[in-house]
Amino acid sequence: MRIASYVHGGMHRVGIVSADGAQVTAFELAPDAALHGALPLIEAAACGLPLPALATLATPLTSVRLIAPIPQPRRNLWCVGRNYHAHARELAGSVFKGNAAQAVAWPIVFTKVPETVVGPADEVLLPGAEVSEQIDYEAELAIVIGRGGKNIGKADWRDHVYGYTIVNDVTARDVQMRHQQWDMGKSFDTFCPMGPWIVTADELDATCTRVRCWVNGELRQDASTADLIFDLPTLIETVSRGITLLPGDVIATGTPAGVGMGFEPPRYLAAGDRVRIEIDGLGSIENRFA
Repeated sequence: MRIASYVHGGMHRVGIVSADGAQVTAFELAPDAALHGALPLIEAAACGLPLPALATLATPLTSVRLIAPIPQPRRNLWCVGRNYHAHARELAGSVFKGNAAQAVAWPIVFTKVPETVVGPADEVLLPGAEVSEQIDYEAELAIVIGRGGKNIGKADWRDHVYGYTIVNDVTARDVQMRHQQWDMGKSFDTFCPMGPWIVTADELDATCTRVRCWVNGELRQDASTADLIFDLPTLIETVSRGITLLPGDVIATGTPAGVGMGFEPPRYLAAGDRVRIEIDGLGSIENRFA
């Protein structure tokens, strides 16, 4: 299934997107539940409850406004840094060179606050030169947790995955360096475009799918999730060590080589730039920076 959150006729709705991507059929959810996107469905599934009934009529996808599939995450998003071999190499001589050895032994894990999340076509707001002049893009596959748990073993990782979506882990590089940790430079408002929907785990082998990113039509990033340093089972095992994962938690799995910081000189984003991210089996998101 492809589960989308969207606005139609001034109302928030959650529905299933047709196989051809032409239509969406809404679940019969209470309006206050629909404000939380797919989260009520994920929580119900974790309890073994069936999906809500579907409306009898479908709506053309072109007539709705897609929003983030989980527009109001219950807590911070989990994120992983430097998790593709080529990306680790391109940043080896940067400010991150001091923790290069550590990155081989353990995943680098940080968080983004819920207020970063915006929809798959929403504008990303540049904070102004007095706050940051080094805004970067990061195309990423994101895991959406279904059944929660703590100390999840690698062998059991699939039992805890509801599905997958796309995120752009937008980053203020100068702020990231200034504070010598990553949360603040990753957590500006609108710095996590997400979507276009959640594809349930039964429909996608996310361990080997292609991740690409274009900036103003120029292909910048192109890699397979098979090239991850720490694979999806390892990430779920690591993040859940001593920490209870909850239904609807999001884990962004890292970005491939080709980020703006990796160029010489760096190629950061400016007002009017458009960033498109596409992941095979998931679809695409495209956001203008304003």
